[in-house]
Amino acid sequence: MPDKKELEKKCIDTIRFLAADAIEKAKSGHPGMPLGAAAAAYTLWTKHLKHNPKNPRWSDRDRFVLSAGHASMLLYALLHLTGYDLTLDDIKNFRQWGSRTPGHPEYRHTPGVEVTTGPLGQGLANAVGMAIAEAHLAARFNREENRIVDHFTYVMASDGDMMEGVVAEACALAGHLRLGKLIVLYDDNKVTLAGSAGLSFTENIELRFKSYGWQVIKVADGNDTAAIDKAIKKAKRETEKPSLICVSTTIGFGSPCKQGSCDAHGSPLGAEELQKTKEALCWETSENFYIREDVRKYFRKALTHGKRQEKMWQENLTAYKQKHPDHAADFERIMRSDLPDNWEAALAEFPAGSKDIATRKASETIMQSLAAKVPELIGGSADLNPSTFTWLKKLGDFQNPALSPDGLHGMVGGPWGYEGRNIHFGVREHAMGSVSVGMALHGGVIPFTATFLTFADYMRPPMRLAALMGLRAIFVFTHDSIGVGEDGPTHQPIEQVMNLRQVPNMTVLRPADANETLEAWRIAISNTKGPTTLIFSRQNLPVLDRASCAPASGTRQGGYILWEASSDPEIIFIATGSEVSMTLAAAQKLAQEEKKVRVVSLPSWEIFDKQPRDYREKVLPPRVTARIAVEAGISLGWEHYLGLDGKTIGMETFGASAPGPVLYEKFGFTVENIIIKAKELLHSKQK
Repeated sequence: MPDKKELEKKCIDTIRFLAADAIEKAKSGHPGMPLGAAAAAYTLWTKHLKHNPKNPRWSDRDRFVLSAGHASMLLYALLHLTGYDLTLDDIKNFRQWGSRTPGHPEYRHTPGVEVTTGPLGQGLANAVGMAIAEAHLAARFNREENRIVDHFTYVMASDGDMMEGVVAEACALAGHLRLGKLIVLYDDNKVTLAGSAGLSFTENIELRFKSYGWQVIKVADGNDTAAIDKAIKKAKRETEKPSLICVSTTIGFGSPCKQGSCDAHGSPLGAEELQKTKEALCWETSENFYIREDVRKYFRKALTHGKRQEKMWQENLTAYKQKHPDHAADFERIMRSDLPDNWEAALAEFPAGSKDIATRKASETIMQSLAAKVPELIGGSADLNPSTFTWLKKLGDFQNPALSPDGLHGMVGGPWGYEGRNIHFGVREHAMGSVSVGMALHGGVIPFTATFLTFADYMRPPMRLAALMGLRAIFVFTHDSIGVGEDGPTHQPIEQVMNLRQVPNMTVLRPADANETLEAWRIAISNTKGPTTLIFSRQNLPVLDRASCAPASGTRQGGYILWEASSDPEIIFIATGSEVSMTLAAAQKLAQEEKKVRVVSLPSWEIFDKQPRDYREKVLPPRVTARIAVEAGISLGWEHYLGLDGKTIGMETFGASAPGPVLYEKFGFTVENIIIKAKELLHSKQK
C-alpha cells in the first residue's frame, strides 16, 4: 500500500495521464495545462470543493469554473474520477462526434460542467456574476440560525484569461463589491499559445489585483499541494475581498522535450513523447487510461462527502421551512426557475389616447410593476440609468454593506447592501454582459442589463454564450436607431439589430409602441430557453389605437396583421419599432386612394418564424409579392420576408449628427417616401 504522499502523487498523475491519453487518442487538444495544473486542481477538488457528484444541480454546491476552457480534459478527468455521470468511454471519446466530452466544456452537455468556456476571460467574468448571485440570495434568504445560501465560487484561470479586457472590467467590479466568496486559482505558467507570455504580458498581476481590492496569495511551486491547500484556506477566511491565488506552474509538466514550452499548449504530445513523460514521472504502466483501484477509491470519497454535505444542507433547509415557510417556498420556487403565481397581473395596458411615449420610457413603467411581482428580477445598466430608464426604483443598490453610502449619490433609493436589486456595473458593457450570464448560470435570479444599442457590439461574446447555453437573461438596448439624433453616427445603430437576429437561440424584440413593449417584457420574463433582447426607442412614439388596430397581444406570435384596408391585399408593409406608426399612416393614406394595403408589425423575427406555416402564410400570403419593409437599420436580411420582388426602406450608410426628425426625413423614413416607394412597386407589378 502506498503511503499518503505517494497516493497523492498517483492521484495527481492519474489526472494528468487521463487527460494526456484522451488528447493523444483524439489527436487534438491542449495537454499543457492539465499536466501543469493537475496538483492545484486535485487540491481544490479533494480538499475544499463542496459538491455532490450524484446531484450536480444541488443549489448550495460550490461553483467551479474552468475559465481556461481549452484545458477541458483536466475538468473531464476530475468529473470522471470523483463520480459524476461521465464514463471512461466518454473520456476515450474526447472531441468526437456525439461525445459528452467536447473540445471545450459545454453547459448542459456534460454533467458537472457549470459554464460553457473557451473564449478566454468569459469564464472568470461569469464567475463574478455567480458570486454576485450568491451574495444577493444569501442577503435575501439567510437567517443567523439558518444559512441556506452559503457557497464559494472557484475559478481556474490562465495567462490568456488575465490578458483579456473583460477580466479587468469584471475583476475591478468584484473588488469594489468585495465579493469575498470568489476565489481564483491563476495557473501562472508564463507561456501562451504562441510563445513566452513575456512577449506581450509583463505587467505585475499582484499589484494589479491588489489595486482592484483583491487579496493576492502566491504559491511558488505548483506541485506543492500543502502550500496550495494553505492558500485556499487563507482565501476562504478572507470575507471582505475576493482572492487571487497565483500558482506558479510549469506548462506540460513532466514532458522531457515540451515542458515549459508553447509546444505543450495546444497539440498532443505525440505517442513517443507521452511515453517519455510517463517514464519521467515514474508512471507505473504503459497502459492508456489507467486508474489504480486505490486512486479510484480515494477520488470516489467525493460521493460520500457530497451526499453527507447535501444531507446536512437539506436538514438545515427543513429547519428553515419550519421557521420561515413563506421565504422557503419562495426560495424553492426561484431555484426551480418558476415565476410567482399571478405575476402577469402586474401588467397594465396603456389606454388608447395616452400621450406619445418612448418605448424606453414605457419599459421603465413596466419594469416597476414587474419588479414588485417578480422579486428575482435584478440588474442594471452601464452607468446609463437616466438614459435607459432601467432602474428598479426604491429597491436598493447592490453594494457591499460595509461600504458606507455616505457621499455616494445613488438614484434609486431603498436598501443599501447585497439585498439591493440595482447593480451599478459602471461603464463596463463587456463585463456587464458576462456578469449577467454568470448570474443566470447560478440560478435564483433573472438578470437584466442595459445600454445603448450601438454598444451591443461590446457585449457580443457573452450574449452569444448566453444563447449557446440557453440562459434566461434579458438584454435591454435603448436609443435604437438614427432617431438618437444629435449624438451622431457613433451612437446610431445601423447593423446591430440585424446582427442580433442572426444569433441562434436569441429572441430579439423591437416593439412599436408602449403596448407592444408590455408584451415584449411578458415574453422576456417568461422565456426560459434562451436570452431575450429588448430594443427600445429614444424618441416618443404614438400609443397605437387598438380599437382600429389589432391587439398588441399579437406580439406573442412575433408578427401580426396590425391593420388592413382589405383582407385580400395587393401590397403588404412590414415594419418594426419606431417605423411602424409612420408606415401605418402611409398605408391609411394609400387606402384612401383605394389601394388594398396591409400593415404587418413584426417585432420578433425569431418568434414569428416558429409559428405554424398556416399562420405565417395568413399574415404574409405567398401570392402577395409586392412587399415593403420599413426599418431604420441595415437593409441586408430583409430578403427573408420580401423575396426578390420586395423593397426595403432602410439604411445603407452610417447616420449623421442632426435632430432625429431631420435624420428621418433625410434618410427617407417619412410617410411621403413610403407612399412613393409603394406606388413605384405597384406600378412595376402592373407592367
